[in-house]
Amino acid sequence: MSLRLVMLRLKRRSAATLVGVTCLVIFFTTMLTICHTPCEHEGKKVVDRSIDSTSKDILVQTNLLITVMSAATHFKERNAIRESWAQELPNGAAVKFVIGNKNLKREVLENIGQELRVHGDLLILDDIEESFSILTKKLLSTLKWVDDHAKFNFLLKVDEDSFVRVENILNELLSKPMARLYWGFFDGRAHVHQHGKWAEKNFVLCDRYLPYAVGGGYVISKDLVNFVARNADMLTLYKNEDVSLGIWLAGLDINRVHEANFDTEYKSRGCYNSYLITHKKSPDELKKLQNNVNTLNKLCEKEHRVRLSYKYNWNVLPTQCCERSDPSVP
Repeated sequence: MSLRLVMLRLKRRSAATLVGVTCLVIFFTTMLTICHTPCEHEGKKVVDRSIDSTSKDILVQTNLLITVMSAATHFKERNAIRESWAQELPNGAAVKFVIGNKNLKREVLENIGQELRVHGDLLILDDIEESFSILTKKLLSTLKWVDDHAKFNFLLKVDEDSFVRVENILNELLSKPMARLYWGFFDGRAHVHQHGKWAEKNFVLCDRYLPYAVGGGYVISKDLVNFVARNADMLTLYKNEDVSLGIWLAGLDINRVHEANFDTEYKSRGCYNSYLITHKKSPDELKKLQNNVNTLNKLCEKEHRVRLSYKYNWNVLPTQCCERSDPSVP
């Protein structure tokens, strides 16, 4: 075999080897790319799913969220709160006025829109038409909205005729359980209404209402808000929103804390400087109480009692819980 032929064959083998090596490199590079790319994309998909499954449109972030039940046309009442106890909220508290806007007149809707633009503190529920008969539905819709759109630890529900010592409540919460908290002025021996606008025609659980925190103001922790919101479709709506909440939570292992300094019954018990909430106040009275706080550094010009209070006795039957016999209880 001639030298020239050998050299020609060697060149051909070298070229074939080079081509083979190049093919192998391309093959392995392609395989690595194919393997790497789906793994990277798959990882991104997992992250995206995680975000989608847990993220919410958070519109409020605070420690204590205060929801004030109001009506669309009650601008005077809301403004009285803005000019009194909610004028300078401490860090860790936020206020939302809850109103329904279903079937409202155009003029009222325009006024609400303007109020929202100016103050930004309205929680508007599209499914609620304001009336006494839907207060429980309104509470339930509020808790569902809060569960979806707020990041918070505690929720305080009050009426628009309640005066709230917000900073004092925040201080008290430091010594309260973070979880499963139901804090208010409890009643366990109230008779079921049989007549009038609050009549419960379909109440068959007992001849008395189950223990509940009365509606002028009460606090529940975020886990209880979540429980109610998640089970909303299964809950019976009774006429009284405070009674309803007590029933919804009745079977749960929770921390029920009776607070004598919540003056939140259907009529005020008087005025004590230790009160954290006091109920049944006109807009002018709200401003007067705030003026007392500002100028006297106390709630009352002079403490006085209209009727006795009580400490709830959890060791007896609910019908024996609430004896108004101790004048030392505010």
